[in-house]
Amino acid sequence: MKYYIIAGEASGDLHASNLMRGLLNSDPAAEFRFWGGDEMAAVGGTLVRHYKEGAVMGIVEVLLKARLLKANLRHCKSDILQWQPDVVILVDYPGFNFKIAKFASQRGLKVFYYIAPKVWASREGRIRKLKKYVSRLFVIFPFEVDYFRKHGIEPFYAGNPLLDSIARNPAVEESKEAFCRRTGLDDRPIVALLAGSRAGEIKFLMPHFLELERIIKESGGPLSDCQLVIAGAPSVSKDIYEKYLAGSDIKVVFGETYPLLRHAVSAAVNSGTASLEAALIGTPQVVCYGMNPITFAIAIRLLKVKYISLANLILDKLIFKELLQKDCTAPAILKELEAISADGASRQAMVEDYRRLREVLGGEGASERVAQEMVSELKSR
Repeated sequence: MKYYIIAGEASGDLHASNLMRGLLNSDPAAEFRFWGGDEMAAVGGTLVRHYKEGAVMGIVEVLLKARLLKANLRHCKSDILQWQPDVVILVDYPGFNFKIAKFASQRGLKVFYYIAPKVWASREGRIRKLKKYVSRLFVIFPFEVDYFRKHGIEPFYAGNPLLDSIARNPAVEESKEAFCRRTGLDDRPIVALLAGSRAGEIKFLMPHFLELERIIKESGGPLSDCQLVIAGAPSVSKDIYEKYLAGSDIKVVFGETYPLLRHAVSAAVNSGTASLEAALIGTPQVVCYGMNPITFAIAIRLLKVKYISLANLILDKLIFKELLQKDCTAPAILKELEAISADGASRQAMVEDYRRLREVLGGEGASERVAQEMVSELKSR
């Protein structure tokens, strides 16, 4: 069968690649045409457009790139019609993918939505579009099952695919000594810094991380013997980081997020998938998040949940601190990092919550189970 898959950012690329492997296991003759990234391309098929060309987040930012987004939308619609897939699989990325869902559904194509839009957090009115244009919804968080059922949608849940992604990364089991030798790091304790994958996120957090480095050096506190290491996002050029890091001792490593988190004593993490990855790997963390002030002011009014971090939402408790916008300052980040880097009560409580989180999300194999259900659904109809 022919699968047209659309993922618009790094996390979607990762999850879609694991889904594609599962689809190939259930349907060895599967053909793929997709919008995504390097992870999906490594599985095979035809990459129509890389997510780096259109990645944008935030109301203000979307308005500024409206012309590019419209051009991408036109091209995607035309490409789908020309290829005539058996199913269009949409992976998160709701601003773009809802438009494609409507288009594909109205032309008689089957539409699967994998990794549901976070309508439980904001913009609940989008549920009407899910009901109208999506043939089957596949969710990755346990609390989403009851939520969507209450709104008349029966979703399919088989666990969280991040467990598969982490398990498939052999570097997670690598020793710290081998990891540091391979990446050019020294043997000091590591504090990981994850600044996000979008330009706006990096622009907000990098100055805070530089200030964090300065006050750590000046304070001579417990983290002064650590090395600060940024997990370079695959969609971000090395030059972007280097323009901030001139004169800094902060290092950047690319393609090493999982082993970096595995060997870090603690981490300052931009909210989103990276925060959940850190929790599943077991890295004590503080979430740091901010954006364009206008976008943030609008977003915070629309937000319907207590927390912005997925791990906190899943367990419905504040496992780790969330420093948002004005509260996200270098002294505040340092205070949290110092509390969780030492082997004390704060760290132990967080590690125990992480254990419970992994239990709630279940074991590995979610991607395979979702793929089997998709193929079964397509064959039955």
